[in-house]
Amino acid sequence: MTELGPVLVVTNLDDPTADLVIDELHDRGVPVVRFDSGDFPATLSFAARITPHGIQGSLTTPTRTADLTQIRSMYYRRPSGFAFPHLDEQTARFAITQARYGLGGVIASLPNCLYVNHPHRIGDAEFKPSGLAAAVQSGFHVPATVITSDPIEARRFTSHYQSVIYKPLATPLYRLDGVSSTVEVRTVTTDEIDDSVSGTAHLFQHCIDKTADVRVTVMGDRIFAVRIDSDLLDWRTDYDKLTYSVVELPPGTEESIRAYLSHFGLVFGAFDFAIDKLGQWWFLECNPSGQWAWMEPDTGLPMVSAMADLLERKRT
Repeated sequence: MTELGPVLVVTNLDDPTADLVIDELHDRGVPVVRFDSGDFPATLSFAARITPHGIQGSLTTPTRTADLTQIRSMYYRRPSGFAFPHLDEQTARFAITQARYGLGGVIASLPNCLYVNHPHRIGDAEFKPSGLAAAVQSGFHVPATVITSDPIEARRFTSHYQSVIYKPLATPLYRLDGVSSTVEVRTVTTDEIDDSVSGTAHLFQHCIDKTADVRVTVMGDRIFAVRIDSDLLDWRTDYDKLTYSVVELPPGTEESIRAYLSHFGLVFGAFDFAIDKLGQWWFLECNPSGQWAWMEPDTGLPMVSAMADLLERKRT
């Protein structure tokens, strides 16, 4: 391996989790180059050559220049995406495509780089049907689920399981009266299912009668499990109502977690589980770019340090 150089942090400007990790790396004397894909091409440029030794070249921000052969790791968080607002629609569409496959292809092909996570692997793991299928194969308990555009099938499912929730399959930007909103997880009954279901794909899932939730965050070899207590169906709708406690994994859960991450080629994952009244853990999802830093102050878990260790490529 060549001499270890900077950590690349790829995310948008408003990312407090990335800020904490970058501060920790700076305190350790580890160089960091941060950029957002939305910076290209205004304040971000690159030049890459394809050689017998792999991709070589450099990436330049207003304050840093990084040798592509010496990137030690990449923390691929939440970039805003490419945008060319000064171009007409057709030309902008062409430019975005070239940027995605050009710059995007270069940063996905760096030699000697540890990806946390690789952007292509993130893309694979973000498909909920793939994640649920992999969870079953990995040995997790997974609630009964149907993904359909057929109203008859949806009614059949809700009628059979009685207690059913609807989940969006992805969470793109959604605006109500100009205000950014999210489509919430919510319960749904058979009489609410109408023919509008045929308009797109929907995910319906048996609702676990839960006593608590658990967020399990995996950073390389480190695993942090936090129980989340609330009276909410979806705890992410009101963080002020949550209380946290550190918990141990049930037998066999770590093996299933490792199998799941290996399936998608991930080194980081934020797993969500529901605990039922018998103490059984039910897999809900794994976010390959999930949030985690907000839990550290209440639990005392050294999560920022663990992520910095991983990106520094420090052996623990």
